[in-house]
Amino acid sequence: MQYSVSASVFLAIVILVRLRRRTEARSRTDETVTVLSAATFGILIATTPLGQAVLHLVGAATTATR
Repeated sequence: MQYSVSASVFLAIVILVRLRRRTEARSRTDETVTVLSAATFGILIATTPLGQAVLHLVGAATTATR
């Protein structure tokens, strides 16, 4: 049996683990790494069908609130 994990799934797990920590325990470097990994995750997921669905959902929400 062989398993494969995409980079975006791995990065999502890393982000969730990092965000579960207490806010007081984070240094400025730790926050920077979290933000960079979240931005990288956004770039990786943007081209997937899920990313496109989120884009359309946010677009519809912003159009409805004008």
